[in-house]
Amino acid sequence: MISALLLAAGASKRFGRPKLLLPLGNSTILERSLDNLLDSKVTEVIVVIGYHANEARRLIASKPVKIVVNRDYRQGMSTSLRAGLDMVSSHATAIMIALADLPFITTAAVDTLIEAFKYSNKGIIVPVHKSKRGHPVILSTKYKDELSRLKGDVGGRETIRRHSDDILEVAVDSESIYQDIDTLASYQSYLKSNVEKT
Repeated sequence: MISALLLAAGASKRFGRPKLLLPLGNSTILERSLDNLLDSKVTEVIVVIGYHANEARRLIASKPVKIVVNRDYRQGMSTSLRAGLDMVSSHATAIMIALADLPFITTAAVDTLIEAFKYSNKGIIVPVHKSKRGHPVILSTKYKDELSRLKGDVGGRETIRRHSDDILEVAVDSESIYQDIDTLASYQSYLKSNVEKT
């Protein structure tokens, strides 16, 4: 059982406004990222919201997800991780950490990572494209306690760094695993080059 955490609580500091609520195709950045997970083989999806939480909740309220509000989101990504981890099913064997500002990651890529976890003996699965690592990542629930102890603006990367011998890198044929939307310029660029394709 794979429990996916979609981290969507950040304050969009570099963007200047709530970027996850912006339109992307027929939906929004947040909805696109969420739907990519819902269409995959993950067993459950937990969405962690914070910045403009009421608007975000309205967008996704009808979807089959668990929603948790991280009121401490300004204190860094680790607070969102902890909030999401508290909602993970006790039956989960692994936790997928996904970022909501990477909306172009395909369901096929997500499923490739899930299959890799299922059939490997490694506890950490990391997607790679052209030697560059990206998201989402999968970590065995044996790392849940360690993840829950993280502080500040750090995510799963710190735990991954500590356990390099337990990593399986999985080649993904798409740069979408690191195509995040961080600035207005990147949003406009991705709109132009990607929306028409999807």
